Amino acid sequence: MQFPAGWENAKSIKFSQSFTSPAPRNYVGISPLSEPEALAIYNFTLLHNFSLILAYHTQGKEIYWQFQNYASTNSQILGYHFEKVSGYKLSDVPYNSSFAGYKDWFLQTYKKPGYTIEAGFGENPLPISQFDEIYKDNIGILILGAVLV
Repeated sequence: MQFPAGWENAKSIKFSQSFTSPAPRNYVGISPLSEPEALAIYNFTLLHNFSLILAYHTQGKEIYWQFQNYASTNSQILGYHFEKVSGYKLSDVPYNSSFAGYKDWFLQTYKKPGYTIEAGFGENPLPISQFDEIYKDNIGILILGAVLV
């Protein structure tokens, strides 16, 4: 939630929910790319010509594929393939979470397929006991992402 794709909207939403200081989740920082890990991913992406990206998060067994209509039709089609092999639901991002993500920035900047995979389900951090199930659910996404693009 640190990327320059609707960051101001993300800040407004998260600050109104009292996420105003560094925390394990939902803090958007003082500006886009103000945190070193976001800046590192940003710079790494700029150096490569990725055909697609997968941004892994935890919570919900869902696949988010769209950001403000930047994703192409083939993004949705590939998303349906990911849905089929994983059992996760291809979904629209809830409005309160729909800004400043890596996927959002990638879609806006490159107009290539990008997905946020919400792996697992439960209270964060997810217990290690979910690892085998998450791996089984997601191996098909990783393989398809590597060979279809």
